[in-house]
Amino acid sequence: MTTLTATMARREFFDLVKGAAEGHRSYRIQHRRGVAILMSEEDYEGLVETLDLLSVPGFRRKLSTSLRQMKTGKTVSMDELFRKKT
Repeated sequence: MTTLTATMARREFFDLVKGAAEGHRSYRIQHRRGVAILMSEEDYEGLVETLDLLSVPGFRRKLSTSLRQMKTGKTVSMDELFRKKT
């Protein structure tokens, strides 16, 4: 992540927005009153979605179990998963 002063960010604003939106770059902008992060909306939405998922009780445990099953080959195909039971 690139760090800039607010003055530098003001001078390069349009290039920073383009870099964030098109290049998925993030920028840390320092000002005497605090620090802000500039990132693309897509990256921000992904971050919020990840935080939402991680806040679901039991999600982390289930994800770890699923990853372990994938690594050990304990999976089923999509056909097997959605096969109609008769």
